[in-house]
Amino acid sequence: MTTGFYWDERCFWFSGGNYAFTQPVGGLVQPLAAGGIPENPETKRRLKNLMDVTGLTQTLASQSADMASREALLRVHPSAYLDAFEEASKGSGGELGLRVPFGHGGYEQAALSTGLACRAVADVMAGRVRNAYALSRPPGHHCLPDWPNGFCLLANIAVAIEAARSQQPDLKVAVLDWDVHHGNGTEAIYIDDPAVLTLSIHQERNYPLDSGDADTRGVDKSNINIPLPPGAGHATYMQVMKRIVQPALERFRPDLIVVACGYDAAAIDPLSRMFATAQTFSAMTAAIKASAAELCDGRLVLVHEGGYSEVYVPFCGHATISTLADSTIEAPDPFEETFAKRQPRGQFAKFLATYVDDLAAFHAP
Repeated sequence: MTTGFYWDERCFWFSGGNYAFTQPVGGLVQPLAAGGIPENPETKRRLKNLMDVTGLTQTLASQSADMASREALLRVHPSAYLDAFEEASKGSGGELGLRVPFGHGGYEQAALSTGLACRAVADVMAGRVRNAYALSRPPGHHCLPDWPNGFCLLANIAVAIEAARSQQPDLKVAVLDWDVHHGNGTEAIYIDDPAVLTLSIHQERNYPLDSGDADTRGVDKSNINIPLPPGAGHATYMQVMKRIVQPALERFRPDLIVVACGYDAAAIDPLSRMFATAQTFSAMTAAIKASAAELCDGRLVLVHEGGYSEVYVPFCGHATISTLADSTIEAPDPFEETFAKRQPRGQFAKFLATYVDDLAAFHAP
């Protein structure tokens, strides 16, 4: 079996509205020459382009999917929210929740993004592919059932999980979110559900400003938040995987692992101050693959979330997908030498090691 890769050009056509970065245009906020929110299509399109150029795409089971059905969306989102979103989408678009503008057809594009995640999970669960990557856009991990925020309009991963659970009610799922922002939507949906373990590695108090604390544990301690200080680099992320994430997965023993795969913890990103690299994402993918192989027969799905550097996201994503697919095809990181020299050292590195020790002790059984 090969690795499944789920994408659709129509998701790249989703429009982010009349914004200048994270602020609506108006008053003293001047429009940008290339306007819109930071969540723009080019990071994803350039990732796909890089994969095409290196030949990685051709080694994958690449396909699109149907839009997520109304029935599937209703397992997570109330009908009133879906009605409001769909109605606005029929016209010129609008804005719902916090910083989630969309244009004409935004509902269909978001439902297609969710459909890619649903198809990826369904195909992995059915054994049609070994593991999978869904290049979903718009993203989903911030979206609550009735309140979109943080560029997310539908809870892509949660809808995909609930579709799988409708076929297998006793399914245990672990969701690892390594997007730099706290996965508040996924947490809110599953905070009281002991059959879904949610883990979020994020920059502390980045977004949302009022969530993501380590002491938010959920029922049966089924929620694990791992807030990290700005500047945490490759070694810190790998220690978190080894000391906190993988032991938690071993205790939980899921039937499926899903990763909310954002690249905004990378050393180049306008919305964060972390220092992960393409090597970091590749190594985290290798680690989570090893856990999936040991615990759930390799059933692993990565769903694309954030990452806002048009230059660097393609290299981080290529390294991730190549590792997921056991491919020898590489796209060498042009920043590798520079970022290696800028990793935390000295007293800050010692502080980070102690910080991870304390978090590991806090989350120990």
